[in-house]
Amino acid sequence: MLKRIVQLFIVITGGTIGYLYFPELFTTMGLTWQNWMQSVLGAVLGALILFLLTFWIVDFIVNFIRWVEDSLVRAPVADLLFGTLGLVAGLIVAYLINIPVQDIQIQVINQVIPIFLTVLLAYLGFQVGFKRKDEFLHMVSKKDKKAEELEEAGASAVDESLIPKEKILDTSVIIDGRIADICETHFLEGTIVIPQFVLEELQHIADSSDGLKRNRGRRGLDILNRLQKDLPVNVEIYEGDFEDIHEVDSKLVKLAKVMDGIVVTNDFNLNKVCEFQNVQVLNINDLANAVKPVVLPGEEMKIQVIKDGKEQNQGVAYLDDGTMIVVEEGKDYIGKNIDVVVTSVLQTSAGRMIFAKPKSLEKAL
Repeated sequence: MLKRIVQLFIVITGGTIGYLYFPELFTTMGLTWQNWMQSVLGAVLGALILFLLTFWIVDFIVNFIRWVEDSLVRAPVADLLFGTLGLVAGLIVAYLINIPVQDIQIQVINQVIPIFLTVLLAYLGFQVGFKRKDEFLHMVSKKDKKAEELEEAGASAVDESLIPKEKILDTSVIIDGRIADICETHFLEGTIVIPQFVLEELQHIADSSDGLKRNRGRRGLDILNRLQKDLPVNVEIYEGDFEDIHEVDSKLVKLAKVMDGIVVTNDFNLNKVCEFQNVQVLNINDLANAVKPVVLPGEEMKIQVIKDGKEQNQGVAYLDDGTMIVVEEGKDYIGKNIDVVVTSVLQTSAGRMIFAKPKSLEKAL
């Protein structure tokens, strides 16, 4: 059907061209007939010539139309909408700029420049609308969401700063798993946002041929299922992407700026990048270090020495939270539960270390 429509359009076009221009060609060739005969004959010849050409070009035209149709059908509605709005905005700007340009009395400028500007600004408008659609959509949805929250609060004068910001999870903190326990205790307020590109990275890790990576990826997916189904938190999937950015960490920083959200991670490097770009970040490792029990010199505790230390006669033990305890003169107590007295506490970038000595030695002194 489409092929017949294209052929009909080409035949009508050929007839129109023949009707308008072939009579002059006949006159130039010295063929003089009545005007109506020249017009009719020109229309017939024009339609016939282009109809014969359709056998060579109609398939290319039909294939091109179908390719455009498939591309438009498969494209998301948001892409089409914002791309079209950007295109219209570009054409309007081009029209306004071309008004004074066409008044210039130089033929090359007033005829060529308007065409160039129209094509250029239409293209730029389409690209801006198409590529920045995620930011436009989020701006609209964010305003609507805040309005609903203020309406539910019953007071339009509520300070917007009191509304919890979205928490954007990165891949490392999802695989780590402690985020689920934190959410379960209600220490993390606001909506949990899982970007689609983070999900894709998790899926890629879960499909890895490396066994360790595969297990880490599957653990991350299990944690997401727990967050969404079993915990009292609001989890949203951010469907957008930043196609001009390739690194996932850079996309997270960009998304946090767009959403005015907070990145949640335990990646040291991402933490530093967020701080450098003035993006709020919550580091799970910092939280873990902050909630470790405070131990002061002179306190007593019961531990089990499990191995020898680096220095001579040292023993090493661990608290339940993983804090290392270095026991002076503790090598002889390996495998035993003993009482120790804390001598000093050292805070390092890797965590907290406690130095102690057996209480029995303390009594002996």
